[in-house]
Amino acid sequence: MLGAILLAGALLAGAATPASAAPSTAAAPAAGTAQLPPDGDSVASPPGANDWNCRPTAAHPHPVVLVHGTFANRYENWLALSPLLKDLGYCVFALDYGTVPGITSTGSGLLLPIGGLGAVSDSAAQLAHFVDLVRSATGAAKVDIVGHSQGGMMPNYYLKFLGGASKVDTLVGLAPSNHGTTLDGITNLAPYFPGVADLIYTVCQACRDQAVGSDFNATMASRPDTVPGVRYTVISTLYDEVVTPWRTQFLNGPDVDNQVLQNHCPLTLAEHVAIAFSPTALHLVANALDPAHATPVLCG
Repeated sequence: MLGAILLAGALLAGAATPASAAPSTAAAPAAGTAQLPPDGDSVASPPGANDWNCRPTAAHPHPVVLVHGTFANRYENWLALSPLLKDLGYCVFALDYGTVPGITSTGSGLLLPIGGLGAVSDSAAQLAHFVDLVRSATGAAKVDIVGHSQGGMMPNYYLKFLGGASKVDTLVGLAPSNHGTTLDGITNLAPYFPGVADLIYTVCQACRDQAVGSDFNATMASRPDTVPGVRYTVISTLYDEVVTPWRTQFLNGPDVDNQVLQNHCPLTLAEHVAIAFSPTALHLVANALDPAHATPVLCG
């Protein structure tokens, strides 16, 4: 929690004026040219991701789209999962979304944007555009989506409100903010410090959207948790200090598998950030994407 607060402070200290996070409209480049990739993003991709020449196999017919969380980017969030899925034979794609010019991270030693800051509805529109690019490039009718934190929740807005249900087979959320978060009670303190709250929300509209009681969460709650035809897996940890209470991450509805990390590995202390790098969590992701060939989950 302290790390999240310090990170928010660092963002505020170096933040530029927020800019619109409109979805990219870049067209796919012609063969043999040196243009940007179809998503128009020149930011580093995690290992194994964004090979726009990849074609799905019969064993793994759905490309996997990886969606990072708040205060994150595609490279740093998916350094572990992206190469794992690639090695398993999937076509893997990862996008950056909700970025604000001037806000960057050097957590990996590279100067990369921090994303997941824009309004969740705008970010979902960016995801919708990216999914269409992936489907067009690969010829796949549907994709699977794996997201962390906001990235596990935001795709559900896409499914519910932007027509994504016909284009997605499986949604896997790692510690997703499906019903908002109290941030261990921090959001309950916001009314007592309105100036500070407004400053954070100026930089991070997604933070406001994800707070318990927000207009965005009311919109999400106006429809059932799930949509027909999509399989859902939620993977949570008892030690989540960001999306709290952790049980609110679970979804209700048919074709939902709610998993708790410690039920498979009681000794793991993986929390909100570390769950994206936990061998046990990543094994659960692989099983969720290919349940017909699921293997016993090892503790790690």
